[in-house]
Parts: sequence; C-alpha cells; structure tokens
Amino acid sequence: MSSAAAIAPATDLSEALGRTAAAIEALLGELLAPRVLPGEIHRPERLVAAMRHGALGGGKRLRPFLVVEAARLFGVPEASGLRAGAAVELAHCYSLVHDDLPAMDDDDTRRGRPTVHRAFDEATAILAGDALLTLAFDVMADPATCADGETRAAIVLGLARALGLGGMAGGQMLDLAAEARFSPDGVAQALDEAEILRLQAMKTGALLAGSVTIGARLGGADTAAMAAVERYGRALGAAFQVADDILDVEASPEEMGKATAKDGAKGKATLVAALGLDAARGARDRFSAEAIDALAGFGPEAAMLRAAAEFSARRRN
Repeated sequence: MSSAAAIAPATDLSEALGRTAAAIEALLGELLAPRVLPGEIHRPERLVAAMRHGALGGGKRLRPFLVVEAARLFGVPEASGLRAGAAVELAHCYSLVHDDLPAMDDDDTRRGRPTVHRAFDEATAILAGDALLTLAFDVMADPATCADGETRAAIVLGLARALGLGGMAGGQMLDLAAEARFSPDGVAQALDEAEILRLQAMKTGALLAGSVTIGARLGGADTAAMAAVERYGRALGAAFQVADDILDVEASPEEMGKATAKDGAKGKATLVAALGLDAARGARDRFSAEAIDALAGFGPEAAMLRAAAEFSARRRN
C-alpha cells in the first residue's frame, strides 16, 4: 500500500488496525531508506539496517493507529495523520531498542526476533535508537506532515513532553529506581498503588495518550474536545499497561514475542505485584471503561477509538 493511500473507514477493529499497520509499515520503509535527504551528508548502511531491524516487520502499530483515528475524528487528511503516526511509531521503536539494552531490561527477543543489540551490537543499537528518535522529530516537524507552522510546533511539543523528563524517560528512571538499581542495600523500593500508577502513566501511558492528543491537535480540536481526548488517552494508557503486567504473568513467550515472567523476578513495581491478579484485572477493566466513557460526547466516528480501549484491556500480546 502506498504511504499516501487513503484508508477507508472500517467497522472492524482488526481490519482497521491491519490497514493502518500496512500503511505505516510502507511509510516507515520509505523514511528509513538509504536515500539521503536535503541537509544530510550520508546514511551509513549498518545504521540504516539496524534502524530498519528495530522499526520494521512487526508490532501492532497501536500508537500510530491512535494518531490516525483521532486525526480522522477531527477531519484531518489521512496523509497527514499517517505521517504524524509514523513519527510517533519511530519514537516508540527508539524506546524499545533502548529498553532492550543490557543496561535496561536486557532482553534478547522483541517481536519474535533478536533485539537490535543482539542482531548487531550494543553500540549500533544505541545509535539506532538515537537516530530513530531524531528521525521522529524530523518527520513531525516537516511541513509535509502539516502545512500550518503553529500546529506543527504544538505536535512537536506534545511529542517531546510525552517522551522526556516528565514522561517516558522520567518513568523509566522511576522504574529503575523501584528495581533497587540505585539502592546501596539492593532492596527494591516498595511503591504504593498511586506511585505505581504515576510511574506507568509516565513510562507507557504518556506516549499512548500523546498519540491521541497529537491526532486531535492536528485537527484543531477545541478545548472541550481536547479535554475529552486527553481523558481517553490517559485511561487507555493505564489499561494498556496493567494488561501488559497481567500478560507478563499469564501469557507465554510465544504469544508475547518476548520473554515473560520477568517483572516478578526483577522486583518491578506493577499493580499485579501490589494488588494481586484479581484486583489488577479489575483495575484494567475500570480504566478501559473510563476511556470509553470519555468519548461519550462523540458519535459513531469514534467507534474505532472505543474499540481500541477494549482491545487494550483484552489483548493477548
């Protein structure tokens, strides 16, 4: 599918996810081509290969799907929504490449394949992650994504806030601290429910919520609509992460495409560890319901976003 091809509205979430994933895959393939862009000097072959390994050929593409569907809700041309979605996915893939490194989660597989540092080496993986993140901002700031400069500035700022000190990177630091990485006695830090939810809202939820708000900002959503979309994004992000924690206990490595049962072994701060499986399932379902309720003011055009909230809670990988 051409990256500029229109994605017809779908009534089935699986079909809609698949169509968006195919369009995003094609666009990422173009963005990660060896072709040198104006202002660039050269694209090293090994670095391009590592970036493509980390970004292509797998994943649900949920974050770009949320961008595209939120943008659609506010009448944004699909080519613009797809480019913004691709930028978000590049940023997400950067986070996975770095999260898998030995200094972080030390994972050997991702999406059923060797992680980037295993397929290449640690130095190349670090550079690939750096380059994926930088390319994300390149795409988001490009007038080809949005002709209006003020809107481009707003979505670039939104992406930066989701990824940075008060978002994903800050959440990763809190996660490492909770594992006792910086504790002199090596004892894991016990977090209460509110602290765990804050950590997860930063580490995972911020980019999921940011995906929805970026789409809405592309469409010039008014204050009330933006507030509803933000509520939806925060609740969906919480449901997604609690579901992930539950899957780490219940799912197989084959289902997940990566190692499971690692959270407990590492002493990670999760709602499963803090509350138990039954209570965690209840929290997951409440967050999913909150996300759906947040879209009560929207009509059938928001059907796929509502379905995405259900999917985030019920997924098996």
